[in-house]
Amino acid sequence: MSILEICCYGVEDAVIAQQSGADRIEFCAAPKEGGLTPSYGALRSIRQAVTIPVHPIVRPRGGDFCYRKDEFATMLDDIHFLHKLGFPGLVTGILNEDGDVDLARMRDVMSAAQGMAVTFHRAFDMCADPVQALDSLAELGVSRILTSGQQASAEKGLSLIRELNARSGVPIIMAGAGVRPDNLSLFLSAGVKEVHSSAGNWTASPMRYRNKGLSMSSDASADEYARYGVDGNTVALMKQMMVAYHP
Repeated sequence: MSILEICCYGVEDAVIAQQSGADRIEFCAAPKEGGLTPSYGALRSIRQAVTIPVHPIVRPRGGDFCYRKDEFATMLDDIHFLHKLGFPGLVTGILNEDGDVDLARMRDVMSAAQGMAVTFHRAFDMCADPVQALDSLAELGVSRILTSGQQASAEKGLSLIRELNARSGVPIIMAGAGVRPDNLSLFLSAGVKEVHSSAGNWTASPMRYRNKGLSMSSDASADEYARYGVDGNTVALMKQMMVAYHP
């Protein structure tokens, strides 16, 4: 049976995901940045709140995946902390200036992880040569690759996902980006063994008073009174579909 990983941006969301049938959680902060390393307090809390595997993301900022020396040092410190807290895995990804997997730094990541399962996230979708990147990550011992097939959504990138999945036993190819109940069967029928979904929606902030003339974001168009959360019914439906699927 395929594995359902749910991306969660808060401890309460992780509890909902677990109760609704998720097999694993990717734990992040900052949904509008595409996921950043969670805080110390959030990491401590989630270890106590859920029992299914939790893989926090290690990503110090939004934007590209080519990091300065100080940013990479922070990433290694975060990995050591995750190891100390007993997380079974983590999610990260590093590219060099030419769009290739940064092998030297990823070797340091694998060493710091000390046996934790490492997922190479959608930095893979920004790399120059996905087949070469797959071979490099296999050599490094990465457990899985989260990918949309280098397209805006995993559905649009399904042909590459299928090709990569056919080439690879390890790393596992995990499809993510826009995977929902209405297209889940496409990935199951393609032989994808793990899928990744946020399975959620944006809801309005409970704040009644709103200063609409002022923004705390560098993006003036951003809605700062919207919050993203996991929808338990969506998680449960996806898990039911996966359990019921028989090729």
